[in-house]
Amino acid sequence: MKLRVGLVGLGPGWISSHRTALLALRDRFDVRAVCAEVATRAEQVATEFDADPVDGFRTLAGRHDVDAVLVLSPEWYGPLPILAACESGKAIYCAAMMDFQPERAGEMKDSVERAGVAFMAEFPRRYAPATLRLKELIATTLGQPRLLYCHERQKTSCTNGPVSRGQCPSQVRDLLELVDWCRYVVGTEPTSVVGVNHASAADQPFDYQMMSLDFSRHDSDNDGPLAQLSYSRYMRTDWNEAVSFRPPAQLQVCCQHGVAFVDLPNTLIWFDEAGRHLESLECERPVGEQMLLQFHRAVTSLVQKKDDLNDVYRALAVVWAAQQSATNGQRIDL
Repeated sequence: MKLRVGLVGLGPGWISSHRTALLALRDRFDVRAVCAEVATRAEQVATEFDADPVDGFRTLAGRHDVDAVLVLSPEWYGPLPILAACESGKAIYCAAMMDFQPERAGEMKDSVERAGVAFMAEFPRRYAPATLRLKELIATTLGQPRLLYCHERQKTSCTNGPVSRGQCPSQVRDLLELVDWCRYVVGTEPTSVVGVNHASAADQPFDYQMMSLDFSRHDSDNDGPLAQLSYSRYMRTDWNEAVSFRPPAQLQVCCQHGVAFVDLPNTLIWFDEAGRHLESLECERPVGEQMLLQFHRAVTSLVQKKDDLNDVYRALAVVWAAQQSATNGQRIDL
């Protein structure tokens, strides 16, 4: 069964992931309409997929020949395309981890649940071969995680002009994905969070953010896993050699019976009593195609998919609690 879809936004992942995935899955997806902030770009993509360029996301969501809406970039829309899709009863694929305030996140969650439509968030770290293999090792060889160190180091421009202090939306989205990644690996929910932010100057955005997630259960005498997440934007693009020098493993997990180091998407190195094990993993389809196939199954099965919606809501709650902790200097219970 072909799923007729409309595209809202053409974000940074369009060329590297979404375009190639939709072309490879033309037997499953039929792009009928395209809406983007830049009209000429929407027209170019619409021509390539034999679709119609559309002026607004509400018009796109209301079309009778569209079964699902693929939100591929937040642009200036915020949660509005998701709410419009809910009003029209259309399934939603959300590749834009948006900078929602907690109350808007709750509004979005309630709208999707009332509409009864399938909702899938794009969490590529979950579907990466190295993550899936790590989950297998945790269940069979390494045992339950005890400590997690999760790092993301982004480049920043060398512009020194004044900008708004705080977080930009891309930072919130990256932090949200890191929180979800740790939640997924551990398999439970964190119970408290401590956050720390650093900015080099008052007129600069944060160049380093850290949060510590405690997964200990209040009803248990045993300490649960502890995850430390760090996100940095201090490496300037004009520091060519420094940018690529000794980047830390994206995820390090210390378990009961060993330790694992993950570099996405395919590299996993782990150690146990037998020594060092290096795995270079491959999968039959790229991660982008796998996620769209999961969405296709969710929509065509006619069973409402809400797990991703709850995951987005919980990860956003953790990120905003970490910001509250960084402001008042206190641990926040979740």
